[in-house]
Amino acid sequence: VQLQASGGGLVQAGGSLRLSCAASGFTFDDYALGWFRQAPGKEREFVAGISWSGGGTFYADSVKGRFTISRDNAKNTVYLQMNSLKPEDTGTYYCAADPQGQYYSMPDYLYWGQGTQVTVSS
Repeated sequence: VQLQASGGGLVQAGGSLRLSCAASGFTFDDYALGWFRQAPGKEREFVAGISWSGGGTFYADSVKGRFTISRDNAKNTVYLQMNSLKPEDTGTYYCAADPQGQYYSMPDYLYWGQGTQVTVSS
């Protein structure tokens, strides 16, 4: 099982980034998916989640209206489009797969990627 996140980088406040997470080793469309992030010295937190078909999406209040999660089941890939980035969005972003569709609950995620670093400068 592998979840390979990519697309992170350094961007100025107000800018955009698109994260991708390519999955392999499990039946992709049997899993809900989520993005989490962890800032230095802080706990990992939920950012966004998406249902098996992509018809349902869920966001942390801090990113609503700025971030969009999507998935392509044909490519076994989940995306996170991040617009209007703020310095407080800085952190390591992780994708994860959840067989139960709990979305917000980190312990329910079965598989985790290695993370990609996002740094937003002011």
